[in-house]
Amino acid sequence: MTPAIHIDIVTIFHEMFTAMQYGITGRALQNHLVEINYFNPRDYAENKYGKIDDKSYGGGPGMVMMVEPLRKAILAAKKHSPAKTILLTPQGNLLTQEKVKAIAQNKHLILVCGRYEGIDQRLIDLEVDEEISIGDYILSGGEIASMALLDAIIRLIPGALGDDTSSLNDSFTDGLLEYPQYTRPEKIHEKSVPNVLLSGNHEEINRWRLQQSLGKTYIKRPDLLQKRKLTTLESVLLSEFVAKNREDNNE
Repeated sequence: MTPAIHIDIVTIFHEMFTAMQYGITGRALQNHLVEINYFNPRDYAENKYGKIDDKSYGGGPGMVMMVEPLRKAILAAKKHSPAKTILLTPQGNLLTQEKVKAIAQNKHLILVCGRYEGIDQRLIDLEVDEEISIGDYILSGGEIASMALLDAIIRLIPGALGDDTSSLNDSFTDGLLEYPQYTRPEKIHEKSVPNVLLSGNHEEINRWRLQQSLGKTYIKRPDLLQKRKLTTLESVLLSEFVAKNREDNNE
């Protein structure tokens, strides 16, 4: 079977990616839905010690990853086929579900994991197509960010999930947070499953779920609603939710 997507990862710590061998990503790898290879810049270092970093011009603390070892690793990965090269960095575009969908359209990706104080800007100018950030915080390197991006991409590959429709209900898929989920038993610690979910009325269940998604987004991520043009039904459901929420809080 030809993989739906080929991903090359440029990293000095490929062992960290053993986490990808579990769960959905692990099954996708086993079923050859995705192929992942690793390229270590140390293998392309121009010195016998595998040195890939050096002091920053202009001074300052920490070390900077050098151009040539990284570039040679990227070029080795590009020999397979044309690829979109992404650098995981706090300075990049914020990763969203829409961004994940766009990235997942590529058949060949190269993910570059920086370390130390970053990488030489000239490498970015020469070889990187896009810089991606998974949030406004600092990690020790790009490996964890790469794994987050990988997981999000692989979930979109047909056949990766047990039920291909399950991804349609994920948070952010339609610009809203996901509705609350419940399972057995029906009652625990005096808290019961909402009656509508036990009714068997799928139309009412879908209406309730949409209202809960709207309400949860209104409370936790109102910025998402500002980007969304609500339908007439969604406006009504949200208004009902807000009114009931205020009433409950005033009791």
